[in-house]
Amino acid sequence: MTPWLTVRRGDAPLIVSFPHTGTEIPAELESRLVSPWIARKDADWWIDKLYAFAADLGATTIHTAISRTVIDVNRNPAGTTLYPGQQTTELCPTTTFDGEPLYKSGAELVPAEIAERRTQYFDPYHARLEQEIVRLRQLFPTVAVYDCHSIRSVIPRLFDGELPNFNIGTNSGASCDPALTAGVEAICAKTGFTHVTNGRFTGGWITRRHGDPKNGVHTIQMELACRGYMPERLGPVAEGEWPASYDPTYAQPMRDALEGILKSCLSFAHERNLS
Repeated sequence: MTPWLTVRRGDAPLIVSFPHTGTEIPAELESRLVSPWIARKDADWWIDKLYAFAADLGATTIHTAISRTVIDVNRNPAGTTLYPGQQTTELCPTTTFDGEPLYKSGAELVPAEIAERRTQYFDPYHARLEQEIVRLRQLFPTVAVYDCHSIRSVIPRLFDGELPNFNIGTNSGASCDPALTAGVEAICAKTGFTHVTNGRFTGGWITRRHGDPKNGVHTIQMELACRGYMPERLGPVAEGEWPASYDPTYAQPMRDALEGILKSCLSFAHERNLS
């Protein structure tokens, strides 16, 4: 049993992955961290609420309740950076996106813990994702995997300026057919939001590991700038003011756009499955 891992099976050729919305941290680890708030600051806040409609489209959803501070299931398990030459966080992060230390002095992460957390959390997440891909591939020649993310709009340590609202990642075109990317881009272009493809974020380990277009598995990552769906205060944030509360009315325009994007992913898969 993996109570921290929730999978809701659908019957459509679409999987929606939620790797960073979790906030659970084991008590024995939390006592070693600088603060519970700092440890949870970089979660993909409210993304599971924003995409709550996915199940109604028949999508399979996979969600981990474990905080990325424990282990980041969207990093290369070998520890190799996915973005050479750019600042990022590790498989088991030691700092926040802003560069703040996560661990108290004298209670730092030790290498043996990384292997243990990989076995306990990372490997089961990817094994279950792969299991769902295999299940759907037995039903459909083509399956789309959509990986959901969000990040604060302004983080100078990670990128310059203000991030576009929609950040589409396809491992520079290697993880999915161009037609899937074009369909998502077309929906983004019809909104009042900004978008970019394979800009600062080209897709993490989930996109790169599971994307196999030649064998019918097309993966795409969507990194949302938080201001598009919550009243975000741009720049540094402090405890008590972050995250902003989820406001369905504020989030509705982004939610509408995302529903169109997931429907576009389904249309792509359905068209391929009929051909």
